[in-house]
Amino acid sequence: MGFEVFPAIDVRGGIVVRLVQGDFGRETTYATDPVGTADGFAAAGASWLHLVDLDGARGLPRQTDVVEAIVRGTAGRLQCQVGGGLRTDAAVASTLDAGASRVVIGTAALADPDLVRRLLAAHGSDRIAVALDVRDGLAVGDGWLDGVPGRPVGEALADLVDTGVERFVVTAIARDGGLGGPDLELLGGLVASGRGAIVASGGIASIGDILAVRDLGCAGAIVGRALYEGRFDLAAALAAVSDSPP
Repeated sequence: MGFEVFPAIDVRGGIVVRLVQGDFGRETTYATDPVGTADGFAAAGASWLHLVDLDGARGLPRQTDVVEAIVRGTAGRLQCQVGGGLRTDAAVASTLDAGASRVVIGTAALADPDLVRRLLAAHGSDRIAVALDVRDGLAVGDGWLDGVPGRPVGEALADLVDTGVERFVVTAIARDGGLGGPDLELLGGLVASGRGAIVASGGIASIGDILAVRDLGCAGAIVGRALYEGRFDLAAALAAVSDSPP
């Protein structure tokens, strides 16, 4: 399995936004056309898109139409990895049936291991990933709200691997949207456990950051705000990954 760069689209109310540390009070709007944004990433050479429904993530009605429009609009060009509010068998199945290549579940995976087992049995480990959103060493869910209890991230990962999960999206909440660089200590510790493919999320601000998490042994990197604010060019990042093997 090669290293993948995942440009990210977070949608809320049909527009493309980014949050800082998951805080809806610290939201920036970057585009009003999510399908056009995805088209741009495909034109730059991306193979994958990381798509998050922020309304679904905080328990509001899911943006099913927007997600499906992006998936359909990029079919044959981008594989879509979709998360946000996918907490039932039916929600996951409908998202995959709509054309998503993979879904990411978070809160539900931490709360209900039996759901994870059912999803893996129904769809296969390549199409199901789990989000581990980490604050102070604890994996938390429920939209990252303050005060939400968590579990030590290494313990949570080990238990999920035991259910059959092979792919994890790991977000350092304190770094998310801050452009301060990834949490290499967190990521390195999870990679060193040798249990599951780790996709890095949170804080990536440069091509150097992408190469750093790749060289740690991560399976991929999710990039969002840095792209929208022109910190680096996606095509150049993809070229750098391709031209400089670890």
